Amino acid sequence: MSPELATAPTSTDLTVGGMTCAACVSRVEKRLGRIEGVSATVNLATGRARVVHPPGITTDELVAAVERAGYTAELHAPPEPRGRAESETADPAPEEENRSERERLLITVLLCVPVMALSMVPALQFRNWQWLCLVLAAPVVVWSAWPFHVRALRGLRHSAATMDTLVSLGVVASFLWSLYALFLGGAGQPGMRMPFTLLPSAGGHVADVYLEAAVGVPLFVLTGRFLEARARRGTGAALRSLSALAVKDVTVRKNGKERRIPVERLTVGQEFVVRPGERVATDGVVVSGNSALDLSLLTGESDPVEVGPDQAVIGAAVNAGGLLLVRATAVGADTRLARITRMVTDAQAGKAAAQRLADRVAGVFVPVVLVLAVTVLGFWLGAGADPQPAVTAAVAVLVVACPCALGLATPTALLAATGRGAQLGILVSGPQALEALRHVDTVVLDKTGTLTTGHMTVAQLTPLPEGLGRERVLRLAGAVEQGSEHPLGVALAAYARRNLPDQTLPQVTGFRATPGSGVSGVVDGRAVEVCAPGDDLPEALAKALAAAEAAALTPVLVRVDGVAQALIGLGDVLRPGSYRAVDRLRRLGVEPILATGDREAPAEAVASALGITRLHARCTPEDKAALVRQLRDDGRRVAVIGDGVNDAIALAAADLGIAMGSGTDVAIGAADVTLVRGDVEAVADAVRLARRTLATIRVNLVWAFGYNLVTVPLAAVGLLNPMVAAAAMSASSLLVVGNSLRLRGWDPAGRRTAGASRARRARGGSER
Repeated sequence: MSPELATAPTSTDLTVGGMTCAACVSRVEKRLGRIEGVSATVNLATGRARVVHPPGITTDELVAAVERAGYTAELHAPPEPRGRAESETADPAPEEENRSERERLLITVLLCVPVMALSMVPALQFRNWQWLCLVLAAPVVVWSAWPFHVRALRGLRHSAATMDTLVSLGVVASFLWSLYALFLGGAGQPGMRMPFTLLPSAGGHVADVYLEAAVGVPLFVLTGRFLEARARRGTGAALRSLSALAVKDVTVRKNGKERRIPVERLTVGQEFVVRPGERVATDGVVVSGNSALDLSLLTGESDPVEVGPDQAVIGAAVNAGGLLLVRATAVGADTRLARITRMVTDAQAGKAAAQRLADRVAGVFVPVVLVLAVTVLGFWLGAGADPQPAVTAAVAVLVVACPCALGLATPTALLAATGRGAQLGILVSGPQALEALRHVDTVVLDKTGTLTTGHMTVAQLTPLPEGLGRERVLRLAGAVEQGSEHPLGVALAAYARRNLPDQTLPQVTGFRATPGSGVSGVVDGRAVEVCAPGDDLPEALAKALAAAEAAALTPVLVRVDGVAQALIGLGDVLRPGSYRAVDRLRRLGVEPILATGDREAPAEAVASALGITRLHARCTPEDKAALVRQLRDDGRRVAVIGDGVNDAIALAAADLGIAMGSGTDVAIGAADVTLVRGDVEAVADAVRLARRTLATIRVNLVWAFGYNLVTVPLAAVGLLNPMVAAAAMSASSLLVVGNSLRLRGWDPAGRRTAGASRARRARGGSER
């Protein structure tokens, strides 16, 4: 092993338990960062820590560091792909935890409702009502709030303060003040009545009890965290649905016999059967059979894809038609589904630049709030105020402060956006890619395989008027080309099979291939020749030849029994979505530039058809990279879209690399964004998704910072009741999560209903 490999850093994912706010995130990152050579990125929404460390650092050392910070940790085990039914019944531990949370919340509600009703509605207050409230409140303060107390004490042992510290102190302070009021402050008198106001009272001859605050704080915080946890689990639904796409068993065929085996035992090269309604077990190539595959759950492609012999299929696609026999070409972690799942998982582990600022603020937030609460208490008492409003203001400061929203602002939006992107066939490597994608103003497009299909096919077929006819000429030409290995011949034969009614071709005899000239043979007793066209063409075919050359197509002539019968133009045709893609990019303010290694004629034909004004033909990989550097030097934010090995250098040199999912692994590995469904129109969708996601994150962070800037001063001057403060604190996190969840239903402009599109056009709207 080389020294470079021996010292290369290693990445380890840990599952961290016990984190409740952004202050926890900051503490775990700092604790791991104290180990020499270690850096960590912790995600509150997923509870995961991605740790980059030298090879000499073991997982046990990393786990121990997290535990010294007061949290639990274990090596993260990625979910195994499983069928839908299995995924719904697996992992009983989280379900047990959810049930425990629901039970704690339900009991808390039953205990809190009478206390809050009696405290807030004077008409309901009967003789000794306050003592009944004390009996009901005590279990809430001790048992319901127990998780907050435990985590606060754990943090104290590790010299740390978190959101749980603030909640625990607020509950205990409210309850202790209520005990003082009941036993020493005169509030325990049998006939005591207490009016309720949203603003703290200024004190009187009888001290008020704050049992409604003592129970309201844990009630609202528990409710908020329960709803927040459900919402956060919803943001990961897309990733779980990807895991659920994999099949458990597969029917393999060997020597004409079939048997059912677990998919884990399937190996590359084995042939397996896919019946109508079943999912394709793994990536492969069709050996026999024809069908339509539904890829909507995997790539976001709504239209079924027709497949036949020698065509590639993707694992997890649903067979909507006939019986297929498929030969496996990739299994396990090498499949397209596994790579998609891995890319989505990796993307959700990152952080946007704004979130790093929020985490730094959260790292000192709780200690600052504790100091502020003590300062507020001292100021009120020092100013000669009664102890009651002083304690009320200090408790309100403790309760209303909320670093939770800061910690959730980015990860929840990123979870929802990357999951939605995966459903639409857009895989983003992380928040840095989203930020770069949002600012892109120039896109350098490759031609072959990006704007075009990348496969030769028949683009033009002109039969001789009053000749044999289109269908018969195609049948004869396709039959004679069956024996050819030339790309033009292969494309012509495949086109003939797809377009003939019976999808079969007759046999050819006397086949002969002449290099540089063409092929010939006898089909159905007729001499058929497919060759380069000469000068002596009938007028109709001569016009077709001129049109083919103008469109940069490769023309071939079909002769039957020595008579010219048709002219066929073959070429790499444009993808159906290329027209819309270029148009939508322009409307988004992004300039398209065509850079291809192909000749000027076909490049100009494509550019002209799409309305692209800037064209660079005969570009080597180095030329493309130089073009990208020149554009960046001119102040452009450049994205490169490509699918081949020759695009890898330019992809890596750009501000953002976008690879077609149908391209090579080298191109995909060098890219920041991968378009799984192989549709270039998804580029515009990706830009709009990035802009929407970053806008959502900005709104979340503005709310998270703004909430604290407004509510903490209000609490400090005595304008917030502690119970209202608890409700506001819980609502802040729920609003951030709810705003992020809106991304789960985001729909690109090109996928809106026809009615919505017509309505938008009628209003004169444009894409944003």
